[in-house]
Amino acid sequence: MAMREIRTVGDPVLRTPCDPITTIDARVRSLVEDLLETVDHDGRAGLAANQIGVGLRAFSWNIDDEIGYVLNPVIVDVSEEEYQDGDEGCLSVPGLWYPTRRAWYARVVGTDLDGKEVVVEGTELMARCLQHEVDHLDGMLYLDRLERSVRKKAMRAIREQL
Repeated sequence: MAMREIRTVGDPVLRTPCDPITTIDARVRSLVEDLLETVDHDGRAGLAANQIGVGLRAFSWNIDDEIGYVLNPVIVDVSEEEYQDGDEGCLSVPGLWYPTRRAWYARVVGTDLDGKEVVVEGTELMARCLQHEVDHLDGMLYLDRLERSVRKKAMRAIREQL
């Protein structure tokens, strides 16, 4: 296991959709170990594989003292009527938090390292995490979901950090 370096905005791996995991081998098992170790720190809610430079569909989470992972996650349900619009941040966009509209509830289906189906669901922070991490796997950042005026402000702040 290894704590991996987090890739930050500007790295092309963050904008590249991740490939499905087709075979569970030593490389995938090692990736899961690294995802779990790297997310297991204060202030970290979730971590997608491409945030540590691996273009495979997997992510880990660390919410309410529960740490887990899912391979090949697909969002299968979100609340249509209820939403949240609190501040959201990202390890790949360090130090910046902006109001981001997300569904209040989300459910993803994927698999574990034994190839068994896994269902992960939740509300509030867990729902936000599930949506945020699947976006990463699709090559999106939360910045892409910001209202236009807020996104301009965010992009200016990112340029100032460089």
